[in-house]
Amino acid sequence: MKTRFILIQTSHAGNVGAVARAMKVMGFDDLVLVAPRWPDVLTRDEAIERASGAHDVLAKARSVATLDEALDGMSHLCATAMTPRDFGPPTVAPRPHFERLLGRPGGPLVSALAPVMLAGEGTPIDALGEADAAAGDAARPDAPEGVAFLFGSERYGMRNDDVYRCHVCLSIPTHPDYGSLNLAAAVQLIAYEWRQALGGFGVPGLQAADSSAAGRTAEAPRQADAAQVAGMLQHLEAALVAVDFLDPAAPKKLMPRLNQLFNRAQPTPEDIHILRGIAKAMLRQAAQVGAQRAEAPADAQTNRSTHG
Repeated sequence: MKTRFILIQTSHAGNVGAVARAMKVMGFDDLVLVAPRWPDVLTRDEAIERASGAHDVLAKARSVATLDEALDGMSHLCATAMTPRDFGPPTVAPRPHFERLLGRPGGPLVSALAPVMLAGEGTPIDALGEADAAAGDAARPDAPEGVAFLFGSERYGMRNDDVYRCHVCLSIPTHPDYGSLNLAAAVQLIAYEWRQALGGFGVPGLQAADSSAAGRTAEAPRQADAAQVAGMLQHLEAALVAVDFLDPAAPKKLMPRLNQLFNRAQPTPEDIHILRGIAKAMLRQAAQVGAQRAEAPADAQTNRSTHG
């Protein structure tokens, strides 16, 4: 299972280095920065110093201009937030959500307070990282192919529109009087919980046991990734506007609500293909109706001229 940590509009180079270190000690190495304040943040002295030996993670990390680019190949998106929002994905604590995601017992999903993020593949640091990721896949046949943990800027957190795209909003349970965590500390906690959910390090027999269980379970359909869902939603939005269901001047929260609906449904690429086919048919029908309406006045004028 691929795991990716995504930092959105990060402003401090030192935090980027500290995040790389937090990821490496838990066996993750897929780090993506979205529109960081400093374009050269990955090579700044402060980032390199704070990485403290995790220079390979920094070297592999990349900066992109948009969140869409960062989410490429990811299918399960975890936002982070200090406080729950009135609208959007459910706010959950990391541990019970990870247990549920991997099909492990662990009780109901619990709401709490704090930040969230996304995980990545096992690093070359320890081959057990990849073995644990495989064990996580085996525990649940319909586990996502890629999990992404998203973190907002140090000052403002995550934008609502970015949160709305996610399946859950992770919140780290903290003291009610002071729940503010440094970015790297939040990443460290999430990375630890995710690694533990995948089996941790040095657990004998885990891979063999999980592989045996996987052999007894039917293969589940592959889940559509974030880019496929986003493309379908854009297509559907155009169709809804064309049939006068959606007013682009007053869209309210229709599209974010539909985004959440499809996140809950976990559509496959085949489902996305069907939905885009429906949107295409709606657009074609709307164009035909529009053409007929445009022809009607001309026909009426012709009739008046003929009978005049």
